[in-house]
Amino acid sequence: FFAGHFPHYPVMPGVLIVEALAQVGALALLSLPENAGKLGLFAGIDKFRFRRQVKPGDQLLLKVEIIAQKGPIGKGRAVASVDGEVAAAGELMFALSEKSEG
Repeated sequence: FFAGHFPHYPVMPGVLIVEALAQVGALALLSLPENAGKLGLFAGIDKFRFRRQVKPGDQLLLKVEIIAQKGPIGKGRAVASVDGEVAAAGELMFALSEKSEG
């Protein structure tokens, strides 16, 4: 994905940073005992800002703190950083669902 984003100036697409944080957030929500056995779905994004480019060779540290859960909806504060510098940050929302058999 770096080859085409952008030619001669590769950076990690912001949407991939958000996707990585969403996966971390879903795992954080599903790790709570009351959510065991459920399915976590990405439900929304709010107040997200990109503050630094992420380039090939950078080590991206992903953190998501679950800050609220009401029923099947959860919210997390997400931060992606490189060498202690915030690359992207914002809030992510998740929906919990029962796993269906089939």
